[in-house]
Amino acid sequence: MKHLTVSDYTLKELAKDLKNPLLFREKKAIAECIDAFGADILELPGAMRPAEDKVICRTISQSVQNAAVAIPVGFTKESVAEAWDCVKEAKHPVLQVELPVSTVQMEYIYHLKSDKMLVQAEALLKEAKKYCHDVTFIAGDATRAEREFLIEICKKASEIGVSSVTLCDTAGDADPEEIAEMVAAVKAEVDCAVFVEVSDKLRLASANALSAVRAGADGVKTSVSGNSALNTGVLSDLIFVKGDALGVECSLKSTEIHRDIDALLKSVGVSAASSKTENAGPDIFLDKNSTLSDISAACEKLGYEISAEDTGNVYDAMMHVLERKDSVGARELEALVASSAQQVPSTFHLKSYVCTTGNLTTAMAHVVLTRDEEELSGVASGDGPIDSAFAAIDETIGHHYELDAFEIQAVTEGKEALGSALVRLRKDGKLYSGNGLSADIVGASIRAYINAVNKIVYEEN
Repeated sequence: MKHLTVSDYTLKELAKDLKNPLLFREKKAIAECIDAFGADILELPGAMRPAEDKVICRTISQSVQNAAVAIPVGFTKESVAEAWDCVKEAKHPVLQVELPVSTVQMEYIYHLKSDKMLVQAEALLKEAKKYCHDVTFIAGDATRAEREFLIEICKKASEIGVSSVTLCDTAGDADPEEIAEMVAAVKAEVDCAVFVEVSDKLRLASANALSAVRAGADGVKTSVSGNSALNTGVLSDLIFVKGDALGVECSLKSTEIHRDIDALLKSVGVSAASSKTENAGPDIFLDKNSTLSDISAACEKLGYEISAEDTGNVYDAMMHVLERKDSVGARELEALVASSAQQVPSTFHLKSYVCTTGNLTTAMAHVVLTRDEEELSGVASGDGPIDSAFAAIDETIGHHYELDAFEIQAVTEGKEALGSALVRLRKDGKLYSGNGLSADIVGASIRAYINAVNKIVYEEN
């Protein structure tokens, strides 16, 4: 019986929702659940914010016990190194070189002709192999590619030594016959495994997956969330019913998938049939009838351990907010915890900061803090003024804390609007949040970060 590899890209799918990003603990919980129900490969989204995403990816990589952990490498040699840094501590790390192979996408996204794209793919694959034994090639929009070029680039990847190539129906308009013909054509030319990523845009995902397996596909990509993705639970049911006839089996545990996935996604505000709902985060609803016990329980859902006194402070602040609206959700409660709870005497005080940034230069920040009348300063670079400022603070205090969440929003309207920043740091599994308010959003972010650091230092001492 042939083993069908299942590669789950749920976290990639959920990362597309930029309006309502998942919290760190939500990402980790989803990853651990996917690992538990038997997926062979867990795919992480690329590290868009290196300072924050690296910590998240490393933590998830270390927590996954059974599945391989894969991450896309980006488009440069530097991004390959950054991707490897994210997953190198996983039990089975995988680097993914993901490039479009259709003429329309190659020219529209990367402004490259097929010959230049082949050169770029070869360079990235060879660079990735320097870091990781297991490298895969993902052919984006493969169903619309020129067949001759698709085979050429997949053969090149196979010659370099990839473990698999993935053929993607990015446009979502392929039918079972087209999928089977493409898989068979590529399978006949390469010496590595061939995976498929099918689409449910035309409600043909199950049929296309079955057709691909019959044509010799060695693996299928799935997701437990997303409108156009092949659902992981559906594939599990499909193999359970049709596996013997197809001569394949997979490691998915149907009972665990149907028992645990819906509950998990609901708990983090995600629909199994679509992307995140409007109210991101845990399912929290507080109103004027909520009690101190309700607030304490909601704070525990968010990961905070606050005292009875702080619970009272949050309650008072929430009642003030409820004078202007009917209810409070997860994000608003986090802001209230940051601004009303865990207030401590300040160890570090902000004296000054200078940030420089631009599209032609690396962002730099110089931060000056005071502690017991002693002046401390640090200089650092980063991905933008806020990232570099946070790095400069770490340099100043001589310690780096895990950034669990960072959010900014306007609290008043107009050109002179006040900006509010929320920073949440993690130390030994415990969360510490800080809030900053300023007409300068960089200044608000710096003050929020220092506020959270002061809470950690106070408790350490």
